Amino acid sequence: MNKKLKTVIIDDENDAVDFIFSIIGEYCPGLEVCGKAYDVKEGVQVIKDLKPDLVFLDVEMPHGTGFDLLTYFPDKEFDVVFITAFNHYAIKAIKFSAVDYILKPININEFIEAVNKVMQKRADSMFRGNENIKALLENLKTGIPSRLAIPTSDGMEYLNPKDIIRIEADRSYSWFFITGNRKILVSKNLKEFQDLLSDRHFFRPHNSYLINLKYVKKYVRKEGGYIEMQDGSEIPISRNRKDLFLVHMSRFKG
Repeated sequence: MNKKLKTVIIDDENDAVDFIFSIIGEYCPGLEVCGKAYDVKEGVQVIKDLKPDLVFLDVEMPHGTGFDLLTYFPDKEFDVVFITAFNHYAIKAIKFSAVDYILKPININEFIEAVNKVMQKRADSMFRGNENIKALLENLKTGIPSRLAIPTSDGMEYLNPKDIIRIEADRSYSWFFITGNRKILVSKNLKEFQDLLSDRHFFRPHNSYLINLKYVKKYVRKEGGYIEMQDGSEIPISRNRKDLFLVHMSRFKG
């Protein structure tokens, strides 16, 4: 029988702590709650004392945030699942850094899915929580996230969006074409990256492509219209996206 993951819940709301505890008791037999805390100071001490495998961590708490708590553990060896409100200022940074999170109000199915992801990563010896959390804390410091965590066949890679020339859909996967004549196959669909990069001068001219406007070389009107990128690729552009593309390019300052 596999060893249960020692789990700690840190949230300033009693009801939230109790609800998470009850979900784990009923639906997550692979977890064992060994401690609870209700603010950053308590949370730091509980983690130091109990050395958990998994921490459910509220973002907003009295006298600090869940991010503040993590700075006390630069070499942590536990996984983190954030509990956060949908409109929280840090939600994009969390997604950018590929850190697991659950939205409030907590949905039981989403909670179970997050737990299963953690269990699977640990079963596959894929613990890389430190790097993802480091990326998150860096992204929060800069205000504009600059380390995009992408899942690859052998782990995670951390990219600066400025180095991404274009992204091409391949069914439920995506190909990243990066400066230096590199390309990476990523196990996420294009829509997810469109949402993350929409305010970073990326544009989707066609259902199968997301391009960095920084690397556009020219727009060619003939043959239905296409975009030539600096790497020599020719990207088709949908008829109903042409005018919007030209507007974006006219506003793009590089």
